[in-house]
Amino acid sequence: MSDVWAEWLRTRRTGGDPEYERRMLEELATVRDKVLDNAGLASGESVLDVGCGNGLIAFGALERDANVVFADISRALLDDCRQLAADAGIADRCRFVEATATELDEVEDESIDAVTTRSVLIYVKNKERAFAEFHRVLRPDGRISLFEPINRFGMAQRRETWGYDVNGVRDLMDRLREVYASRQPADDPMLDFDERDLVSLAEGAGFFPIHLEYRADIEPPEARNWDSFVHSSGNPKIPTLAEAMDEALTTAERDRLVAALRPAVEEGRGAWRMGHAYLWAVKQ
Repeated sequence: MSDVWAEWLRTRRTGGDPEYERRMLEELATVRDKVLDNAGLASGESVLDVGCGNGLIAFGALERDANVVFADISRALLDDCRQLAADAGIADRCRFVEATATELDEVEDESIDAVTTRSVLIYVKNKERAFAEFHRVLRPDGRISLFEPINRFGMAQRRETWGYDVNGVRDLMDRLREVYASRQPADDPMLDFDERDLVSLAEGAGFFPIHLEYRADIEPPEARNWDSFVHSSGNPKIPTLAEAMDEALTTAERDRLVAALRPAVEEGRGAWRMGHAYLWAVKQ
C-alpha cells in the first residue's frame, strides 16, 4: 500500500539518496531522544505517538520499555510499522490506530501516560482541537512532549531562492515560487503558528507546568547531490523541484535555472534559515 505520506517518507523526502537519508536519520535520532527525554518516561508506561510516520519516536519509546500506541492518518505507514514490530518480536507491546491528531476517538479517555509528536502539528489546521485530544487521552499528571518546526522563521528568504546563493535567475525563481505558493498559501497550517502559539495552545488546553525550548539557525545549507535534490520535496504537500520546473518552465528556462542553481546546491553556497521548538508539559 502507498499514499502521499508513505511515498514522501519512503523516497520523496530524500530523492531516493541512501547517503542523504542516513545523515538525515542520524540528525532525527537526536530529535527522537530529546522528545523522549522530555516525556520523562518510566518503565512500563504507555505512549501515544501521534503522527507516528515510520515510527521514529514510537520505536524509540519501545526501546525504553514503554507500551506504544502508533497513530497516523496513513494506513500504509501503520502497516510498515506493524511489520517492523512483528519482525522485532515486540508487537505485543504495540497498538495501531488510524486517526488524525484531532480525532483520536479510538484512544480511551485517561488511558495514556505520555503523548508525543514530531513535525505533526504543522499539518493540523485545528491545533486547538489537537491539544484538547491530547489532554483528553492523558491520565492525570500525564505529559505531552512535542517537536515542531517553526516555519514562519525565514520563510520569506527560503521562498525566494531556497536559501541558495544564485544570481540572474530571480525571474525563474519567482515563477517556481508561484507553484509552491499555490500548494501552500499563507494560511497553510505549516505557516499559521509560531513557538508562542504552542505555549498558548498548551495552556488553553489545561496543561501546567509548560516548558518550551526554541532555536533558530542561520547557516550554510548542506551540500547536496543534485539528482537527489531535484527529485526531493520539502514535505508531502508540495512538488519536487523537477515537478515544479516541468509545470512552470520551458526547457530553455529550466536549463538556465539549473546552470545557476546546481553549483550552489552541490557546493552548499547560501544561507539557510530554520527554527524549531520543543514543548513539554503536564496535564493538570
